[in-house]
This record gives sequence, C-alpha cells and structure tokens, in this order.
Amino acid sequence: MSEERFGEFVLVRRHGHVAELVLDRPKAMNAVSTQMARSIAAACAALAADRDARVVVLTSSHERAFCVGADLKERNSFSDADLVRQRPVARGAYTGVLELPMPTIAAVHGFALGGGFELALSCDLIVADGTAVVGLPEVSVGVIPGGGGTQLLPRRVGAARAAELVFSARRVAAAEARDLGLVDRLVDEGQDREEALALAGRIAGNSPVGLRAAKRALRLGYGLDLRTGLEVEDAAWRSVAFSGDRAEGVAAFNEKRTPQWPGQ
Repeated sequence: MSEERFGEFVLVRRHGHVAELVLDRPKAMNAVSTQMARSIAAACAALAADRDARVVVLTSSHERAFCVGADLKERNSFSDADLVRQRPVARGAYTGVLELPMPTIAAVHGFALGGGFELALSCDLIVADGTAVVGLPEVSVGVIPGGGGTQLLPRRVGAARAAELVFSARRVAAAEARDLGLVDRLVDEGQDREEALALAGRIAGNSPVGLRAAKRALRLGYGLDLRTGLEVEDAAWRSVAFSGDRAEGVAAFNEKRTPQWPGQ
C-alpha cells in the first residue's frame, strides 16, 4: 500500500486498483476549510487522471465523524469579499468528487453534516455504519446547501422528501437514513471503511473502461426522456465496443479465465 499526501489534510492511499481518499483533519472533525477544499480538489484532479485507479473510496480519519461540513470558525472571520473569493474554491472540492470518472463510494460513520454529507452525496454509493448521523442543516445558520445538496438529495430521495429534510435542517440517524435512501448500505459499527473497501475491490475486478463508460451513461442519462437517455447509452456503448477491454473480456469468458484488463 502506498500513500500520497495532498496538503496537510488530505491523504490518498492505494490498495491495488482502489484509491482511498482520506479526509484527515481530525482536530476539526474534518471541517472543510479553504486549505482543505483546495487539497480535496487537487487529490481528485490527480485521481481523475490516473488510469490505474478503478474505484475511489472516500473515508475519514476521525473516529466520531466523517465530516461536519464547512469550517464555520474560519467563515466567522470572513468579510463579504472573502466569502466571494472562497466560493469557487469550495465548489472545486465538491465538484472534484462529483466529477471523478470512476465509481466512487463514501464510507460514513459519525457525523456527516452539511458539506460533509454533500461530499458523500457526490459519490455513487454510500456505506454507513450504525453511528452515522446525516443531514443538511444549512438553513439553520442562514444559508442553503451549497455543495450540491439541493440537487443531489432530490435525485436520491425525491423532491418532497428532500424538501422536508432541507427545510427542517434535521439530523437523521443511521437506521432512518437507510430507510429513507439517504445511505445505500448499513453495516455494523466500525465496519463502514472495511465494507466500502471490500465493495470497491469487487467493483475494481471489472473492466475499467466499462466502469467509466457505465458511470458516464448513468450520470448523463439521468433525468432525460427515455429516447434521449437511450442515445446517451448508445454513445457510451460505442465508446467501449471496440476497446481492448471488450476484446479481453470476451476472450477471457470463452477461455474460462480471469480477465487481464488493458484498461483501454
């Protein structure tokens, strides 16, 4: 396993073809400061360009929190001009995760609130343990979810349920979060990272070309009318149909062996 640090607060660990993106600001429960936002964006840019990374798992080094959202202590010192200057930096962190081209999994325990939950929502799948508490409480401090929450949450749970959660600013414990669809898989306490990495390992056994194309079709096709969505799917299919991965996958199936994906 190799490690690479991006600034003071973000770490990337390599587990073969699985990359673990670690939020590592434990003294602040991973509150996203300007510096940390830049580091998240930089790590995501590096991962997006890495053809060896087939799946990314977003984890936390803090025992009791995934991420508590924006650093409000830092924000308290901001002038209006400071806040305007910080906005594209903050957005860069959330869109960095959202636009990763490979499948992404968030491993959530403890608090995942505000921007912390938005980082998880930016992933394709969320694995949570029994200690997880999620929510978008931004209206309780005079703002709105600004890291994608107003758009990503209704895509997960529907418009009315998202409205109730955003307007009430309430926190949702693990079992209800699973029942509402706020998280995808609920595991025993302390098992979120292990389970997410295991799931990522299983996914990473598949074609990296196929995985990226499938994600592209899922993301771009969502919300379109069926006919247009099928055209998006067809374009994604054409991008893989003549790839080395497709040739290797078919050959491996017929030869009853494990594929050795060329990744192109």
